[in-house]
Amino acid sequence: MLWPRKRRKFTDEIAPDEILLDSSNQGGFNRDQFEGRMERALSRRSLMVAGAVVALLSVGLLARAGNLQLWQGVAYAKQAQDNQLAEDTLFADRGEILDRTGRPLAYNERQSATDDPSRKGGAEADFAARVYAAYRGVAHVVGYAKSPAKDQNGFYYRDSYSGVAGAEEAFNTELAGVNGDRLTETDARGKVVSESTVRPPQSGKELTLSVDAAVSQGLYDILAGYASSARATGAAGVVMDVRTGEILAMVSYPEYEPAKIEQGDKAALAAYNADTNLPFLDRATDGLYAPGSIVKPVMAAAGLTEGVITPNTQIISTGQISVPNPYDPEHPSIFKDWRVNGLMTVRDAIAVSSDVFFYEVGGGFQNQKGIGINKIGQYLRAFGLGSDAGLAGYSSKTGTIPSPAWKATTFPEDPTWRLGDTYHTAIGQYGVQVTPLQAVRMIAAVASGNLLTPTLIASSTPQGSPVAGVDQADLEIVREGMRQGVTKGIATAINFGFVHPAAKTGTAQVGLHNEKQNAWMVGFWPYENPHYAYAVVLEHLPAGSTTGGSIIMSDFFNWLHTNQPQYLQ
Repeated sequence: MLWPRKRRKFTDEIAPDEILLDSSNQGGFNRDQFEGRMERALSRRSLMVAGAVVALLSVGLLARAGNLQLWQGVAYAKQAQDNQLAEDTLFADRGEILDRTGRPLAYNERQSATDDPSRKGGAEADFAARVYAAYRGVAHVVGYAKSPAKDQNGFYYRDSYSGVAGAEEAFNTELAGVNGDRLTETDARGKVVSESTVRPPQSGKELTLSVDAAVSQGLYDILAGYASSARATGAAGVVMDVRTGEILAMVSYPEYEPAKIEQGDKAALAAYNADTNLPFLDRATDGLYAPGSIVKPVMAAAGLTEGVITPNTQIISTGQISVPNPYDPEHPSIFKDWRVNGLMTVRDAIAVSSDVFFYEVGGGFQNQKGIGINKIGQYLRAFGLGSDAGLAGYSSKTGTIPSPAWKATTFPEDPTWRLGDTYHTAIGQYGVQVTPLQAVRMIAAVASGNLLTPTLIASSTPQGSPVAGVDQADLEIVREGMRQGVTKGIATAINFGFVHPAAKTGTAQVGLHNEKQNAWMVGFWPYENPHYAYAVVLEHLPAGSTTGGSIIMSDFFNWLHTNQPQYLQ
């Protein structure tokens, strides 16, 4: 028989302080922070409700993450890529180029896409367009610059203007300025959200040249007109201040239009490149020409300095000199003058440009001693020929001064130096080659006694030194001969009352059969107190042409008298 099991009674004793709580025994409890209160465990129902809420939130988050990463991941990745910060270049404005009177020759102009559809970059171009003034005769002086350019992906591989020729190239560092930077934030639709300039651009420096654009255009038009009518392949002219070396005008014909180059005019570029008269050649600085008789003033100074002649020495020209040929006595070598000039002093010889006189000064004849080929080279170099004229960023051609060593190298099949080579070198023929810039520097040295370094910067400090070894008294004799050439010699075409120039003409035969000629004139004005020197040349005229430097300078002086008389004062 089983007896019922009795339920166990719990008899654990409860302390009175666990039941009876009152204000007297709460003591150190902070009632506001729930101290001293009885806690009760959460119920199972509460835990289930809380768990269900957490589960629902987790499912929602997982679903959203899956939507972002799996179903729309590509779209949102692209949006994130597009919505970003970009560093943009703030293009610096290139410095303006002005002539000596303040006329703009090259400047900047902001253009919108509406103004110029060929330009890219939105409503406004990223950089200012380079604009070139339409003055004729300054193209080679000013030059041109290549604009910033993008690759096929739209990135700038050239982020500034780059000077290519003329002042744009020679003074590129000063003109360029410094680009700035800007941070731009754009959204996925390409809308600018924010912009911040990190570094502002610094504009290039303004450049004032020594040239006068109006004078340059006047000289260019005269040269171009005669070159075209006389069928010359080109022409050049330079006017330089004999006191400072500043260039007032330096023109080369034909020339190009910088604006068309900057604009990328393909038709114009093709025409320039196809032109056999080479419009890109700066003839004033890099054209090499046989100078002919324009070197005779230097030979006169050399003869006086070396003592082979005096101011009163007389040499007769019967139209030629005959030099015995030891190898063939029946056939002497004949060296002709351009005409019978009679008995002459050095002043007369310069004025009428006698070849015979300077044959004898250079190489000697019978009782007349000559200075010789080595001294000829020494004096031509002393007056700046045969070396870079020193126009920073421009001139580089040195030309040629013939010598026995030069001949042996140049003509190895006939290396012997002969007396006739000395004669022809003394009158600027044979292998002599100079640039118009060298020629104006030479004649400026005759005018002032100083060999100056030419410059295109206005208000420059003169750079130069006295011509080595040449006495001022001897140069004064030369200057008198050049002035006599204007008053009663072969340069009377420029004998004016409103200005008193001194001059020397030159005609050099060129070509395999002397079928061409270069026509020169060099000189300075005013004779009494020289201020400006000049050199002009017409290139490769047909032999026998009567067009020469005298008529060019006659027209130019008249043009100055009418349009720019301040330069004749």
